[in-house]
Amino acid sequence: MSGYRRVLFALLSLVALFFLPACDSGRKKGEPAKVHWDRDMCERCKMVLSERKYAAQIVNPKTNKVYEFDDLGCAVLWLDEEKIPWAKTAKIWVTDAKTGEWLDARRAKYTDDSITPMAYGVAAFSEKTFPKGHRALHFDEVVELIKKIEAKNNEKRGLEQP
Repeated sequence: MSGYRRVLFALLSLVALFFLPACDSGRKKGEPAKVHWDRDMCERCKMVLSERKYAAQIVNPKTNKVYEFDDLGCAVLWLDEEKIPWAKTAKIWVTDAKTGEWLDARRAKYTDDSITPMAYGVAAFSEKTFPKGHRALHFDEVVELIKKIEAKNNEKRGLEQP
C-alpha cells in the first residue's frame, strides 16, 4: 500500500506543478502584472523592459492576458499593427514617470519632452505628480502624437504607411 501512495503522491505533485504556473497569483482581472525587469520583453520591439518609468501593459479584457511594452509608443502601435479586435475595451496601464507606480493610461496626464526607450518622448503622470509648467496631454492626443512620430520615422526609412 505504501508504494501505491508514493506513486499517487508523485502523480498528484506533477499535476499540481503543471497547473500552478497557470494560476494568477492573486492578480485581479484587468490589473497590471508584476514585471520582471531586465528579463521580460516588449511585445512589439522585443527589447527588454528595463526603464521602470516608461513601461506599459495592455490587458485583454476577456482572457486577462497581459502584454508588456518598454514604451507607451510600442503599446499604441502594437494595437494598430496587430489589429487587436478588443483594443477599445483593453485595459492599458502605464508607469508614472516620477514614482514608477501603475496608472490607468486613459486617465493619466502626459508630457511629450522625455527621453524614452523608443524615443516617442511621452511620459505619464498622475494628477499629483504632474510637473508644473508643462502642458498636459491626454491619452487620445498622445495616441495621435505617437502615430505621427512613427509615420515620420517610416517616411525617413522609406517605408510605406499601412
